[in-house]
Amino acid sequence: MSIEEKGLEPAPAVNSEVGNEATDKAFKEANSSTVRSIRWQKILTDNVRLVTVALAIALVVRFFIAEPRYIPSPSMVPTLAVGDRLLVEKVSYRFEPPHRGDIIVFEPPPQLQEYGYSASQAFIKRVIGLPGETVKVTQGQVFINNESLSESYILESPVYEMPPVRVPASSLFVMGDNRNDSNDSHVWGFLPVENAIGRAAFRFWPLEKVGWVAKNPRNPI
Repeated sequence: MSIEEKGLEPAPAVNSEVGNEATDKAFKEANSSTVRSIRWQKILTDNVRLVTVALAIALVVRFFIAEPRYIPSPSMVPTLAVGDRLLVEKVSYRFEPPHRGDIIVFEPPPQLQEYGYSASQAFIKRVIGLPGETVKVTQGQVFINNESLSESYILESPVYEMPPVRVPASSLFVMGDNRNDSNDSHVWGFLPVENAIGRAAFRFWPLEKVGWVAKNPRNPI
């Protein structure tokens, strides 16, 4: 006996179109979610790469090209004040030695490290005497090879006397511009050239003093 003969309605046929639409919708949603996930992964990967490259560049610049430093003491007044921020240029001394008048940042020499200064505790002074030159201080004047050094950049004339000393090879005689309040070569001796970190090149703070630091002021020697 057929279903019609039993008085029952036949079961409805499955609507294949409805089934396909549901499947397509689910597939599109899953595909969209996957695309979003891939897109975010790419953004994250790109950002990580960007940060990595930026850090690498910053490290290369800091170790080989330039690095920021601040002035912790008044030894370079009036040229540089406590709290001034500088960029220290580290390239030029790889190709040429420091010049007289350069303001250099350097690691403490062995004689200072013996008194407890850390090798990482940088100093900043001005180059006065070069290898082979004789330096002396008398009657408020600095003399290089018995010639008076013209120094318009110092705070005041030195009040101490220093007998003539000859700067050894591969060494420098450095002094602070604040001659009477500076722990420099007149106190602890000569600076090995190899201890030079770089040259004070640019002051970027405070804003009213932003500008290049004079490399080699005029003098008659």
